[in-house]
Amino acid sequence: MEEERFVDAGMQSDDISLENSLRPHNLKEYIGQDTVKESLSLSIEAALKRHEPLDHMLLYGPPGLGKTTLSAIVASEMGQNIRVTSGPAIERPGDLASILANLNEGDVLFIDEIHRLSRSVEEVLYPAMEDFAIDIMLGKGPTARSIRVAVPHFTLVGATTRFGQLSAPLRDRFGMIYRLELYTPDQLAAIVTRSANILKVKGTTPDGMMEIAKRSRGTPRVANRMLKRARDYAEVRGDGTITRDAANAALKMEGVDDLGLDKTDRNMLLTMIDKFGGGPVGLDTLAATTGEDAGTIEAVYEPFLMQLGFLMRTPRGRICTLAAYQHMGRIPPVSLQGQMQMSMDEV
Repeated sequence: MEEERFVDAGMQSDDISLENSLRPHNLKEYIGQDTVKESLSLSIEAALKRHEPLDHMLLYGPPGLGKTTLSAIVASEMGQNIRVTSGPAIERPGDLASILANLNEGDVLFIDEIHRLSRSVEEVLYPAMEDFAIDIMLGKGPTARSIRVAVPHFTLVGATTRFGQLSAPLRDRFGMIYRLELYTPDQLAAIVTRSANILKVKGTTPDGMMEIAKRSRGTPRVANRMLKRARDYAEVRGDGTITRDAANAALKMEGVDDLGLDKTDRNMLLTMIDKFGGGPVGLDTLAATTGEDAGTIEAVYEPFLMQLGFLMRTPRGRICTLAAYQHMGRIPPVSLQGQMQMSMDEV
């Protein structure tokens, strides 16, 4: 079993109860994603005026940005119940048919990781989304026949971190498609300040909250996880107030530096710098050297390093930038500037 990383934006075992207690219940409480909120608020108001279910909605973006939370808010704002499931949990068409048949009029059905639905399950979902009906096969062989059964009018909210893996027919059936963006430090500071109040933290300072926000990789889930560690440190080693020094010390104990990099991130950069001269180095070679899975490196580690401008993907392999050398306290080779220019010309 793969060890959980403290800065991983994916859901972890300790996050479930924490997120349930900190989750906002309406759009006014939801911080960030202003463009999505404005559009969604307008659509909800219009649907309520017409006394109709909301259009089917697709939310996509990196993990930990609030897709599940936003789906619950949609149900709350519409005054309806929400049924939560996931793509991997719906193994057979009959599973989906059972879920749909048990919905009430106007309910919200939230399917996480919707890109992992099987093709046969998708085929059942298409008529349900368009015509609010499902086709059921009775019998087998030459005597088999299909009957259409009506299902309640519902709103499907799909969530995915892999937008490109969704089939075009499924994508086209969503009336609203929203991309959730990474949060700014100011937005994250507001989120952790709100969370600290809910958790009844003895005291906080603005610079303490900003210190957590700057290291949380643009992700509320990571920010709230860091808040818990800072709270524990402040209560045991201080007077209970999360100051900048307390937050810094708590996160340093967790191996998170001032930019949000953890031990694994730094090990990747140092491996490239010290063993391969900063690159270019192939993905498989990097995976074998660091002991990490190639897919995990590409999907989990690299995106954040690229956002920081520490890593470049080129046709010849991965290359560390001057910023990576500076952050890791290494002296860049004289040839780096030339290599960087050649790589940019090839892209």
